[in-house]
Amino acid sequence: MPITPLMPVAVLLIAAADSMAHDVHLPLHTQAQSTKTGTAPHTPPPATPPAPAAPAAPTTTTAPAEPEQSILFLAFAPSVATRWDEHFLYVESDGLPHAPHTERDAFQFTHPMMVGITAWQQQVPIPQRFTGTNAWRIPLRPEWSDAPVSAKEQLFRGAIALAANGVPIFNPIKNDGKTDTYLAGELDQHGGHCGRGDDYHYHVAPLHLQEVVGADKPIAFALDGYAIYGLFNPRAKRGREHSCPLGGTDALDSFNGHFGAAPPGTPEGATGAKGVYHYHASKTYPYVNGGMRGKVTVREDGIEPQPRDTPIREALQPLRGAKITGFTARVKDGVPTFSLAFSVGSRKGFVNYSIKGAGAEATYLFEFIGPDGKSWTEAYAANARPAGRGPGRDRGTDRNPPPPR
Repeated sequence: MPITPLMPVAVLLIAAADSMAHDVHLPLHTQAQSTKTGTAPHTPPPATPPAPAAPAAPTTTTAPAEPEQSILFLAFAPSVATRWDEHFLYVESDGLPHAPHTERDAFQFTHPMMVGITAWQQQVPIPQRFTGTNAWRIPLRPEWSDAPVSAKEQLFRGAIALAANGVPIFNPIKNDGKTDTYLAGELDQHGGHCGRGDDYHYHVAPLHLQEVVGADKPIAFALDGYAIYGLFNPRAKRGREHSCPLGGTDALDSFNGHFGAAPPGTPEGATGAKGVYHYHASKTYPYVNGGMRGKVTVREDGIEPQPRDTPIREALQPLRGAKITGFTARVKDGVPTFSLAFSVGSRKGFVNYSIKGAGAEATYLFEFIGPDGKSWTEAYAANARPAGRGPGRDRGTDRNPPPPR
C-alpha cells in the first residue's frame, strides 16, 4: 500500500502637600481702614494652611506562591514550563519527551518514539504548540465528585492526564470505545504513539519517568488535579518498592485510586479520617487513572477545556503489515531532522522529515521511501494546515481542531 502523507501531527498617589503658598484672603470688612480715630485696622492672623496629606501606600498585588504541583515539572525544564494563578497550574510543552534540562530546540529525547508499533497509521511525531492560551491546565485544589466519570464509558477523545515531561496521556481505550491500544499493538516500547494530528502521546503510564522524578513522586497529574503515582502493591511494606508513597494501604478502586494515610496528629481510630486521594499506575487495564474521580467538565466525550493539536497534513490509512523499527532525531546546521524506519516483511521503508523555522512560520519537508523502493517528497506549511477537525469528527471547514486523538 503506498505511503501518502498523514494529517496534521502563562498613585502612587503622592497626595503631595500643596507646595504652593496658600493666599490668605481677608474678609471684606477688614480690607478697609477703620473710621475710628487712632484705631488700627483689624487684621486677623493668617489662616493655617492644611497639613500635607500622608502619601498613600503603594498598591501591590501579591502573586500566588509557587504551587507544589509545579515542582514535578521542573525536572524537565526548560522544555517544559509552568505558570499559575490562584486556581490552576498551566503547563507549556511541545508534547515530545525531551530529556531533562534540555531546550526544546535541541530535540534530545529520553526515549526513542514509535519503535515497536505493529499497527501504524503512518503518523510521525511533530512538535505541538501547547503554549500560551493553548497550555495544559491542572486544578490546584481538586474537588471530589459525587458523579465520577469512568474511562470505560467516556473520555475517548483527547487527554485524561499530563505526564511530568509534558507529554499528554490519553484513555487506554481508543476513540472507537472498545480497542485497548496496548493490546492492539498500537503503542511503542514506552506506551506512546502519534495521533491523527502527528501528535505524540501516551496511552499507558510512563513508568520510565520514575528514573528522573523518583519512585516516591508522581509521574503525572490527571486533568481533575489528582496526582498519579507508580505501581502499587497493597502487601508491600511502607517505604519498600511498590508501596504507596502517601502511606495508603487500601486496595485500588475502579479508577486505580485510593486515599493516602491520615495526616499526622489524627487521633487513632478517628472515624472518617483519610489522607489525600490519588491514582496509581498498573500493568493491566486501566494502566493509569481509570477516569475522573474529581470534578471535570465533559463535552462530546472529552474533557474541556484542554489544548488543541496543530495538524499540518491529512490523515492516512493504516499501512498493513508494517512494523516500526527505528526513530532518530538530530539537529544539523540548526535544522532538526528526523527519520522513522519501518519494515513490511523483509522490505524496509523510511519517513525522513525536517522542520525549518518554528511555530506558525514553520515549514515541514518530508521524504517518503516506500518498501517498494519508490520515493517522493512533500512540503507542508504550518500556517496552511488542513481544514480544522471539529470535536468528534474527522473533517471540518470552519472549526478549530479538537484535542489530539
